[in-house]
Amino acid sequence: MSSQAPFYYFDNNATTRVAPEVAEAMIPFLRDGWANPSSAYRIAHEVHKAVDDARAKVAALVNADPKEIVFTSCGTESNNAAIHSALVTQPDKRHIITSAVEHSANINFGEYLRKRGYEVTFLPVESDGSLDIHLLEKSIRPDTAIVSLMWANNETGVLFPIEEIAAICRSKGVLCHTDAVQTPGKLKIDVKSIGVDFLSLSAHKLYAPKGIGMLYVKRRTRYQPYIIGGHQERGRRGGTENVPHIVGFGKAAELAMSGLQSEYQRVRKLRDRLESTILREISHTFVNGDRENRLPNTSNIAFEFVEAEAVLMLLDQVGICASSGSACTTGSLDPSHVLMAMGLTPMRARGCVRFSLGVYNTETDVDYLLQHLPPIIRKLREISPLNPAHPDNDKYDVEAARAKHEQDLADAQRQGDEQAVAA
Repeated sequence: MSSQAPFYYFDNNATTRVAPEVAEAMIPFLRDGWANPSSAYRIAHEVHKAVDDARAKVAALVNADPKEIVFTSCGTESNNAAIHSALVTQPDKRHIITSAVEHSANINFGEYLRKRGYEVTFLPVESDGSLDIHLLEKSIRPDTAIVSLMWANNETGVLFPIEEIAAICRSKGVLCHTDAVQTPGKLKIDVKSIGVDFLSLSAHKLYAPKGIGMLYVKRRTRYQPYIIGGHQERGRRGGTENVPHIVGFGKAAELAMSGLQSEYQRVRKLRDRLESTILREISHTFVNGDRENRLPNTSNIAFEFVEAEAVLMLLDQVGICASSGSACTTGSLDPSHVLMAMGLTPMRARGCVRFSLGVYNTETDVDYLLQHLPPIIRKLREISPLNPAHPDNDKYDVEAARAKHEQDLADAQRQGDEQAVAA
């Protein structure tokens, strides 16, 4: 890439930069250690050993046995693989339980399965993003193949009680999977104490490269490969191993374990200062989701009377990177399905911005954001007809303006869908 102006990055839930130590660990396997790890000669044995070492480090990150780790291409593949295996190994069970606030990897796969005759329960959440455990227990049926619920929400950071969820599943004899993609480096992960059967991670949320993920498969859990091919991954995932990325994943796991507690406290302190200052200095703002039971790095804030996309555009002009939700839905005119499931109106959901911090954020970054965000919100509100304080407010029917705005967006979405079908 060409040189760029400095930027201030607050979108670590979308992806993280590759740590210098991770890049350094990968380089030998891009330059010299390029042999196929399944080959029989000596240089291949050295590459195979590097894969084994990385697997041990990733296993240690979640307190698993290395034999329980299956390397995949990403978190999405890991999620799909867990659900697919549960259905294929239990053909008489055709019911899946997940939630209405899952990542698109689960939401869209659930819809795909519905069209093929499976039954999928999308559990609702409370207004703070929390899950009703009693409703989960009631929803489990004799034909439920698997319960697949995220540990930490990627948009709000809200945590589900995975240990309790897994215990309920065990008592009902149902497999339990958790999408834990957002948790490594932020929370301690111990699959033995959690008790899940499957757990998904993605390296690019952990200061390693994109294109490599992991699925934990509990020992003695029946498993059917999602990708059929060679004998790689002990027959559980075909395809030649992505050695440089696997090595990078291992190094990132090692770094995460060494700095977990100190970074948890430091990043949480930065997040709390950012959040409290925004709430204090910018009126008509509020935090989406449980303020306590959430990731230490995530703050999803609603700004009344403005569009998040306009906020993000102006932030980008001053070198600040943030988001309005999952990077996997960027470009959609639809409001966040997570925020809608929590009961926000479409208008309010479209005014929400997610700030997610990481290990490379500093006090200076937060100061810079707090310097530029208030005037941006003020500027946008001054020209917004939805703002009751608009100077021409007596000329506007605010509710009518809201309704027209919603209709315009719906028309644009429908027009886009029609063009896609025509194409």
